[in-house]
Amino acid sequence: MSKLKINIILFGIGNIGSTLINQIIESQEFFLESKNVDFHFPIITNSTVAFFEKEGVGYAWETNFRQLAVPFKVEDIVEFAQENEFENLIAVDATASDELVKHYNTLIKNGFNIVAVNKKANTLPIDLYKELRADLKKYDKEFLYETSVDTGIPVLQTLRDLYYSGEKITKIRGVFSDNLSYVFNRFSAEDVSFSSVLKDASLLGLMKSTFKEDLSGNDTARKLLILAREIGKDFEFSDIQIKPFITDEHLEKNGVLNKDAIDKSFKVAKITQAENHVLRYIGEFDVEKNKLEVKLISEPADSPIGKLKGSDTIFEIFTQSYANVPIVIQSASACKQAISRGIIADILKVTEKIRNKEAVWL
Repeated sequence: MSKLKINIILFGIGNIGSTLINQIIESQEFFLESKNVDFHFPIITNSTVAFFEKEGVGYAWETNFRQLAVPFKVEDIVEFAQENEFENLIAVDATASDELVKHYNTLIKNGFNIVAVNKKANTLPIDLYKELRADLKKYDKEFLYETSVDTGIPVLQTLRDLYYSGEKITKIRGVFSDNLSYVFNRFSAEDVSFSSVLKDASLLGLMKSTFKEDLSGNDTARKLLILAREIGKDFEFSDIQIKPFITDEHLEKNGVLNKDAIDKSFKVAKITQAENHVLRYIGEFDVEKNKLEVKLISEPADSPIGKLKGSDTIFEIFTQSYANVPIVIQSASACKQAISRGIIADILKVTEKIRNKEAVWL
């Protein structure tokens, strides 16, 4: 088996992107020995500047990036790849950018496969979502995004395998946000006020970048939409009934949390639920009723969702074959190392497809 050179164009060198570069550089020998794959990073970018290096970046990439990165457009990246005749291109989107998603079609048309953490492409209006899939088919390119819903534990792969085997999926539900998992797990298990748990979550940095998205229910809703579309449902984001657990009654006129109001409200919710029940904030797609909801529920404490600890997330997939017993996929908190390994798993899947296509041509 001949060595396969893969060129990774990395968009986003924050926590996840920088971890990805370092993990791949540190594991180069392993990938060569186990997969006969040679990974290169000829272009790395943040939101405004890019570092171009024909032979690929090395251990000194952070210093080089600081000193040599220049403003760029996506067209510059396409041009550099074409000028240097880069083959086997994988664009990795480790951003949360709305802007980059607009260029996915351009990348696909110019020979790039895509691996994304970014949820945005899969929550676009359905006509744009389908246009992207049509281009992938037309140009014979891959698009994988397992880490857009979890750390890389194969939730989407499991769902696809069930769906394409002809299994009838009846319901998908779970706690998809590690931040909100922490909040409700602690509030349910301890004698604490709800506002103090929110404060602790904030101090731990759990909600730093996605505070509003989490509290509004939008992050859970986006993941729910991705899951629903994976099994062929043409829903729009607006079709999801989102019931935020922070409502107007919990806020001051200036939008700041009213601690007294929120603590009273959640104390009542906690003590008035049935015995041995806990509060959880879930996404749920009832396939048979064609209903998508994001909501606060009271769940039996001995159920898989009720037993959640820490910042764990959980996905339950109900099917016709398994009846009332769900397939349960549970994952620990989404740390940057785990997410990066999930991205690498997707990169390796795309790499195998590239190798298989080459074998067909030979």
